[in-house]
Amino acid sequence: MPGSPNSTLLTVFYVGLLAIGLSACGGTGEFSKEDERRHGTTGDAKRSINQGLGGRSREDGSLFGPGGLFGSKPKEQADSGTGVAVNAYLWRASLDTINFIPLVSADPFGGVIITDWYTPAETPNERMKVQVTILDRELRADGVRVSVFKQQTSAKGGNWVDAQVDPRTNIDIENAILTRARQLRIAGGS
Repeated sequence: MPGSPNSTLLTVFYVGLLAIGLSACGGTGEFSKEDERRHGTTGDAKRSINQGLGGRSREDGSLFGPGGLFGSKPKEQADSGTGVAVNAYLWRASLDTINFIPLVSADPFGGVIITDWYTPAETPNERMKVQVTILDRELRADGVRVSVFKQQTSAKGGNWVDAQVDPRTNIDIENAILTRARQLRIAGGS
């Protein structure tokens, strides 16, 4: 029944609940001294927490911030595109360098290439598997990491057992990838 004490009480309750909910969504984005003491956040840690992932401020990702609720995307997001998330030269060079081994998976957004087991014709009792991880969007010497896994047939039963890989093998493949990436960059004119 409209206007009854119970409906008025319910309306006041819902408005109060809504006000509490909205006040919990707000905030200054700054931490108090109590928060610092409790969580141990100071200086740079505060800035990174306040900015969130990707270096954006909290307002950028909010409903009514720049680009929110039917607005356009902020310029930095609009220009990011949907291309490869790692350095394109390192990605292409990695694929070129290990092209003789069949691939199991290639994730250009995560920067991981995993090959299938490969048995060289010269050594039929050995097989290897390679994982290439591209770590950076820049063409840098430490932007690629290679892990080689090796197995040999056992004397008993002919089962595959893990074998020691020469650590130089990983470095040699990384260097071959970096050399190919530099060649691609020079050929690309950048």
